[in-house]
Amino acid sequence: MKEKVNAIIDILKQEYPNPLCALHYQKDYELMIAVRLSAQCTDARVNLVTPSLFAAYPTLEAMANADISHVEELVHSCGFYKHKARDIVLGCQMLISDYGGKVPGTMEELLKIPGVGRKTANLLLGDLYKVPGSVVCDTHCIRICGRLGLSQGKDPKKVEMQLRKILPPEESSDFCHRIVLFGREICTARNPQCSRCPLAIWCSEINKA
Repeated sequence: MKEKVNAIIDILKQEYPNPLCALHYQKDYELMIAVRLSAQCTDARVNLVTPSLFAAYPTLEAMANADISHVEELVHSCGFYKHKARDIVLGCQMLISDYGGKVPGTMEELLKIPGVGRKTANLLLGDLYKVPGSVVCDTHCIRICGRLGLSQGKDPKKVEMQLRKILPPEESSDFCHRIVLFGREICTARNPQCSRCPLAIWCSEINKA
């Protein structure tokens, strides 16, 4: 398994040498907000919405004091806008009241923030703090790692724990970003481009036939 994991990582590094987060942000709390908006929404859509949101409320304090109904209007096209707007404002309030105006750097603290689950927390830890072992277990990760035999099942937390056991901690965050890029370009959910897949040798979907 170790050799397999290292080989997959090496190939993904060649294919996607710059595994940056697709969400646009400049401040730590802006990434927290963008990730919340991305739930059941495309990153491309979020990147269209956040410029207006961040312009309307250019500081953490402004966002924390925002009128939730106005935030709802600004993020409406991201879906589930009522829940997302509420979490954004309450989350920013908690950053000020509990965390000194900064996105905290531990899983335990992050999970206390409204709208922040393990996927969001791992992304924030990996991107903002470079915490080793941060595994962002989204739908791409679950689907592709299952196909590659790196994990079993579809429960995000269980898949995360399985991957934590086999991924080199220093590679985990970038691996997950690369998997997202790979999942969008080649290993898509409905029409995977199997004929040009660089990881085909390990794919259970291709080899089960």
